[in-house]
Amino acid sequence: MILVDTSVWIDYFNGNDNDYTNALDNALIEGTVAIGDLIFLEILQGFRSDKDYNQAKTTLATLDQYKMLNQKLALRCADNYRSLRKKGITIRRTNDVIIATFCIENGLPLLFSDRDFLPFVDNLGLKSALEET
Repeated sequence: MILVDTSVWIDYFNGNDNDYTNALDNALIEGTVAIGDLIFLEILQGFRSDKDYNQAKTTLATLDQYKMLNQKLALRCADNYRSLRKKGITIRRTNDVIIATFCIENGLPLLFSDRDFLPFVDNLGLKSALEET
């Protein structure tokens, strides 16, 4: 099972063809894609058209769903953020810290195109789903 970040879903829904969307296509065919509630929210917020919104909502709702944040994970997120800050790395979005930490703690590879996840791969053990496919 893999988690797919919003950055890849946006390209996918916009019809962009790249290594990330191709990996997503393959994972969807294999049935190995899951989605977190935070990612579900981020994706759906981006749709302007009601038709596209409803279609995406219906499609994404068929995937395995994870609740991504609780007190224990919030503490791990803070620890991870602070650990990277001590190395001089600032993660720009709290959502990315939550997504990366959730994947690390649950042993889930993350398919992403957002460079903010690279410090988690390089320093904290996040697995890149692209490297595993």
